[in-house]
Amino acid sequence: MAEQTTTRMNMIQAINSAMDVMMARDPDVIVMGEDVGYFGGVFRATAGLQAKYGKTRVFDTPITEIGIIGVAVGMGAYGLRPVPEIQFADYIYPALDQLVSEAARLRYRSAGEFISPITVRSPFGGGIFGGQTHSQSPEGIFTHVSGVKTVIPSTPYDAKGLLIASIEDNDPTIFFEPKRIYNGPFHGHYDRPAKTWAGHPGGEVPEGYYRIDLGKASVVRPGNDVTILCYGAMVHVVVNTIEELGNVDAEIIDLRTLVPLDIEAIEASVKKTGRCLIVHEATRTSGFGAELSALVQERCFYHLEAPVERVTGFDTPYPHSLEWAYFPGPVRIGTALKKLLKD
Repeated sequence: MAEQTTTRMNMIQAINSAMDVMMARDPDVIVMGEDVGYFGGVFRATAGLQAKYGKTRVFDTPITEIGIIGVAVGMGAYGLRPVPEIQFADYIYPALDQLVSEAARLRYRSAGEFISPITVRSPFGGGIFGGQTHSQSPEGIFTHVSGVKTVIPSTPYDAKGLLIASIEDNDPTIFFEPKRIYNGPFHGHYDRPAKTWAGHPGGEVPEGYYRIDLGKASVVRPGNDVTILCYGAMVHVVVNTIEELGNVDAEIIDLRTLVPLDIEAIEASVKKTGRCLIVHEATRTSGFGAELSALVQERCFYHLEAPVERVTGFDTPYPHSLEWAYFPGPVRIGTALKKLLKD
C-alpha cells in the first residue's frame, strides 16, 4: 500500500478529517448535534461537512441531549452509524438514561439482534476558563457502565485514528476530546510543548484512512524509575514536568482508551519500575485513577516498592478564577514523585 500524504493538523482538524474520511467511505455515517451543520460546531470540529455531504447526513438538532442520544440509538438499531456531538461534556447528564439504559444494553438485551454503533463526541476538561459548567471531566461515570467504551486521545494523530476505530465499532463509544489542546500547544500555564515527544498537540497526520485499535495504550516515554499513567491533556503536563525535572527516569503511558483498558501494558510497566503514579484532571473520589490504583495493587503487589500515588483534580465544583490551581501541574506531580522515589 502506498504511503499516505501527511498534513500538519491540530486536534480539531484531525477530528474533522476523521469524520470526513468515514462519511466518504460509509454512507451510513451520520453527524448530528447542536450547531454542527452550517455553523460547523462551537469549536468548528464539523466545519464544512454539511456543505460536502448535505443536510440529511450532517444536521442540527434541538437543544435536548436526551433527544439527541435517543434518536442516535434508534438510528443505530436501524443500521446507521450516527456520530452525535454533545457540545460540552458538562451537558451530557440529561442523556445518561438513553446511554446507560438503552445504548449500552441494546446488544445484550436483544441477544445480538440489534446493536448500537453510535460514537458520542464531546469536548471535556478545563483549560478555557469555562468555569463549573464548561470544564468537567465525567469519564469515570462511563467507565462504570457495562457495554460502553470510553476513548480519550491526547494528540491529533491519535484523535483521528481512534475516532475512525470508534465509528467502525459496533458498540456505543464515548469519545471525549480534551479541549485544552484542541488548537495546539498549551496557552497560559504549561505553554512549552515537549521537546522530545513527537506526539505533541500539533503534529503530522495522514490525510486518508487509518485506524488505531481501541484498547492499546501508548508508551510515550520509556523509563525505569516509575510508571506514570495518564491520558488526554494530562499526558502533555506529565511529559513537560518530567522534562523540567530532568532527573526522573519515568515511563509515561498514555492510556488512550479507558474501556477497553490495556492492562497488559500497565502491568508490564509497573512490574519493571516498581512504582506507579496516576495523573488525571477529574475529581479524585471515585475517579478512574481509583480503578487504576486497584488494578495495579491486584496485579503488581509483590513488585511495588512504594504505595501507588494519585495526582488529580479536587473534590469541588470546577473553579473559574483558580483554574490553574485545580489542574494537576508540575508542582503537585513533582511532590508525588519525590514521595514515590524517596527510598
